[in-house]
Amino acid sequence: MTNSELRSDIHSIEPIPDADRDSTGLQQMWIWAGANIAPVNWALGALGIILKLGLWDTIAVIVFGNIVGCAIFAAFTVMGHKTGVNQMVLSRSAFGRRGAYLPSLLMFLMTLGWIGVNTYFPVKISMAILGQFGIPETILTTFIIMTLVMVVQVLIGIYGFYAIRTFEKYTVPVTVAIMVLMSVLAWSQPGVVNWKLTSSLPPGAHFAMLSLLMTAIGVGWGISWVTWASDYSRFVPRSVSSSSVFWYSYVGMLVPSIWLAVLGATIASVTTDTDPAKMVSAVFGGVASLLVLLMVLHGPIATNILNVYSAALAALSMGIRLSRTALALIVGIIGYLVTIYFVFAPSFAKAFDNWMISLLLWMSPWAGVILADFFIKRKSKIDVAELYAEPETSAYGDINWGAIIAFLAGLAAGWALEDGLVPALQGPLSGLLGGADLSWLAGIVIAGGLYLAIGGKSVTASALAPATK
Repeated sequence: MTNSELRSDIHSIEPIPDADRDSTGLQQMWIWAGANIAPVNWALGALGIILKLGLWDTIAVIVFGNIVGCAIFAAFTVMGHKTGVNQMVLSRSAFGRRGAYLPSLLMFLMTLGWIGVNTYFPVKISMAILGQFGIPETILTTFIIMTLVMVVQVLIGIYGFYAIRTFEKYTVPVTVAIMVLMSVLAWSQPGVVNWKLTSSLPPGAHFAMLSLLMTAIGVGWGISWVTWASDYSRFVPRSVSSSSVFWYSYVGMLVPSIWLAVLGATIASVTTDTDPAKMVSAVFGGVASLLVLLMVLHGPIATNILNVYSAALAALSMGIRLSRTALALIVGIIGYLVTIYFVFAPSFAKAFDNWMISLLLWMSPWAGVILADFFIKRKSKIDVAELYAEPETSAYGDINWGAIIAFLAGLAAGWALEDGLVPALQGPLSGLLGGADLSWLAGIVIAGGLYLAIGGKSVTASALAPATK
């Protein structure tokens, strides 16, 4: 294969050959930074204000939660780097050859929702900005913007990894500069931020809301990316240290996630609204609004090109006999329909918070099983060939019921301690913690611990993936 920077990605879910693993740690940072310099993080920060936390409470939740959540995410990037294998195929080590179809299906369905969430923001904000120049928000203009954004992100997602990394490499520095300008404009203008905003909640409810938001917008944001992590780090050469991959990925995820969420929280301290259109209208106008429009259009594209690409890989990991291109097109069509739902939903803030909580309910126990399997049970050594062997002969087995049981137990434990805003997901034991929501921690610890206790297939084959430094 040619080593040109921008080339068609012919890879599917097979291990990436060493000759094609030419991504750098810095390029990984651009990928994850680009995916998180997105308007969705404004709403994440604004949620704390809308749910009656103080401004500094919300900022603390954002900072400390992301420090933990992004570290969990970065640990998953190490897996792809060490093996050259995408994340859902790596799940076969713990769940078995066909047992891993379950998390692959969940990841595929989840990604369709993310495409809708991420496309919602540029549509709403673009309409607000265009309205400042006399272009009214109509159903026609809404659908035009939505269609243009979807077409661009699907095309890049189809082209594959090399187009993704090139897009991020050249667009992220520009969007960072715009983000700096936005922050200066927001934080220097009088009346835009209420730095003294405090919580109106009583002590018990205040503590409960802090933990709920820590789950949903702090730790939860980093965990929500773990199913994608190895899909991109598998392209980094073995000669690059795993610690380098970890830290570049960690910084790329952490910095923009905190920065934009804090920006969203500060603006919402006065607007008291998660509607991105209203947030933009309250602060940015004229030429500045056009620059914001560039960032707004970049953000979801930079995020959804990863969603389109990884959703196709997840479907292939389930054994679906279609090309990655065909699957990416299907993903784009379904994602377009989900976008329509979010654009016309009565309350996006409520729908979005419910969405985040429901994601963590299954992703936390899955992450617990995978972390325990890869880093503790396998000691970072995977027999890559056996991941692709026939289910009847794979050394990792067909369906590892121990992993399935551990996953379901973690799911039940997370639900039991859930104390979110969704009534159906509020577990019977949540009151024991005074309203605190530690469902994500219970899911990881219970699932991971039970998996190690039950045990899965032990692999003694000699073709284990060599450890990198």
